[in-house]
Amino acid sequence: MRALITGITGFVGSHLAEYLLSLGDCEVHGTRRHFRSNTENISGILPKITLHECDMRDLSATQRVVDEIQPEIIFHLAAQSFVHDSFIAPKETFDTNTGGNINLLEAVIRTRRTHPSYNPAIHVAGSSEEYGFVHPDEVPLKENNPLRPLSPYGSSKVAQEYLSLQYARTHTLRVVVTRAFNHTGPRRGEVFATSNFAKQIAEIELGHKETVIRHGNLDAVRDFTDVRDMVKAYVLACGIDTPTTPFNVASGTGYTIKHVLEILLSFSNAEIELKQDPSRMRPSDVEVLIGDSTLFRNATGWRPEILFEKTLEDLLNFWRNKIPKK
Repeated sequence: MRALITGITGFVGSHLAEYLLSLGDCEVHGTRRHFRSNTENISGILPKITLHECDMRDLSATQRVVDEIQPEIIFHLAAQSFVHDSFIAPKETFDTNTGGNINLLEAVIRTRRTHPSYNPAIHVAGSSEEYGFVHPDEVPLKENNPLRPLSPYGSSKVAQEYLSLQYARTHTLRVVVTRAFNHTGPRRGEVFATSNFAKQIAEIELGHKETVIRHGNLDAVRDFTDVRDMVKAYVLACGIDTPTTPFNVASGTGYTIKHVLEILLSFSNAEIELKQDPSRMRPSDVEVLIGDSTLFRNATGWRPEILFEKTLEDLLNFWRNKIPKK
């Protein structure tokens, strides 16, 4: 099997590549935007994969990669995925997330014109941020819940999803869209709350910073899944026959961000003070996101296996090992 992972150097892309390689008999290809982009996340598997320079916002570059590889399965993960940054750069967020998605689908269609039998399975990674403003009686969220995004990022993922499903119907493409709820674990980018907390704790333990953790909104409730369980879900999603709806992928359990921080602090003996940082507060924030993934579980048999406490402990240990000792 030939697989293409767009954004392979990212958090989820790197874990997905590792999982595909562990399955055996899989030729793994991946895109990265710049020749000098950081490959730290995939340093352990670089000899086993093939990298392709490709800015997904460039149709000709995307076309070249799809033509060259003709992957049997495509995982589209390349994105501007930081909600906070989408308020600062909304157009760039749309250009990357929505424009890049169109280019990928167009590339597949154009390759099929010269190779009529070419029809890969295409997984498009959506987001729970598409739901946005949620009423208390709507939780846990089902796929038919109204979408009311509260950020340019969430809006870009709604557009990406609708375009993907439109292309699937118009051009008979094998597209499946997942709406992944929050996922974390080792190698999570430090701009995300769970990883940022873990990094700050590790820095405090190693004497690199004052004994204060700075945070944003601690009252928000999120549904977390370990990234290593999430990538298994993405692989299973590609095996769904004729999907007609997006699928939630979620644990079904909600945690306040405050509780997440408390779990991380329970793994440390350091005396740590908490202080709210106004710069970490979003202009608008989704209060509660808990997903109902019954539809996906029934279609694939997927179940999350890694306990959330284990996920957070592994994330903290990742930062403890990554930050140099004094």
